[in-house]
Amino acid sequence: MNRITRFLAHPVALVAASLVLLLGPSGCTTASRVGVTNDFDHAVNFRAFKTWAWYPQQPRDAEGGPAKGYESFLDKRMRASVASEMAAKGLTEVTTAPDIYVAYSARVEDKQQVSPYYNGLGYPYGYGYGYYGRGYSPVTQYKAGTVVIDIIDARRKELAWRGTGQAQVNQNTIDEAETHRIVNGILSTYPPQDNNARR
Repeated sequence: MNRITRFLAHPVALVAASLVLLLGPSGCTTASRVGVTNDFDHAVNFRAFKTWAWYPQQPRDAEGGPAKGYESFLDKRMRASVASEMAAKGLTEVTTAPDIYVAYSARVEDKQQVSPYYNGLGYPYGYGYGYYGRGYSPVTQYKAGTVVIDIIDARRKELAWRGTGQAQVNQNTIDEAETHRIVNGILSTYPPQDNNARR
């Protein structure tokens, strides 16, 4: 019996090998993923938009504070990230008469995820009771940061585009790196193409 055969003969080794095959490289990069969806008005010519400004009537910032007078840390991160992404797309921020307004909302929520391999008997499908036993929990608790970015046609005063991004975060707020990652994921789908109204 060679070393590989002897290794696979152990139940623990079988579990480890199976998890590697099931999860693959994605098992180590779950936190870096951003789930993004978007929708838009197909009648809008987004290429005609050249200038933008923040929507002037956003009543509260992302952490529930007043939108005027002072800004929360998350509000500053959101505004910096959005401004950077818009500039990279060739859009110029102005203080008067913009082509579009930009508004956003952000929140962090507690979420639960049930293992797809759980069979209701205290262990995942395909693995022996002796390894996981009654201590195995099929439910994973985590925090999810959700950001919604709206782009409003300033002339028509109507919503033109909405993008939503969600990602796992490490705390009760969205830190600077996570904010940039989520905003980048959302605005990577702007301006839209007709075949990506919902991604």
